[in-house]
Amino acid sequence: MPQIPLHYVDIRTFCYATEDEKRVEQALRTFLPEEFEIDRAETEGHYGDRILILSARVENADDVRHVLSQLTELESFGTLLDELDDRVTENTELFVRLDKQAAFGGTVRVGDGIMFRAKVEAYPAKKEQALENARDVLERLRDESS
Repeated sequence: MPQIPLHYVDIRTFCYATEDEKRVEQALRTFLPEEFEIDRAETEGHYGDRILILSARVENADDVRHVLSQLTELESFGTLLDELDDRVTENTELFVRLDKQAAFGGTVRVGDGIMFRAKVEAYPAKKEQALENARDVLERLRDESS
């Protein structure tokens, strides 16, 4: 199995006072391997309301492959590939915002609510190399899942 050129993937979402924590966790788990540990941090909103931050850092290559393979389920996967230049930073990070409501229903869609950030391996650490690596791994995973 070819190497995954990512150091790690961070996935994070907020659970607001008006949301059901179990449902928000279920939405986040749409992208994570089974039984993966989710970190919780509690904070307070501007008006004193409770906000729970749910996050996970995935570092193991097989787990990273699992998370990335979820992105290949995007209906707009081709658009994601076309937008890679805008989604990869000079610090070789790939950012995608995912729809939390759709994820709760098991659907992977670009939208609001879940932040996906991946640190792309690039030697030298330049955006151009990171773009090439990100495109290569995403296309490879898409082809494997077809």
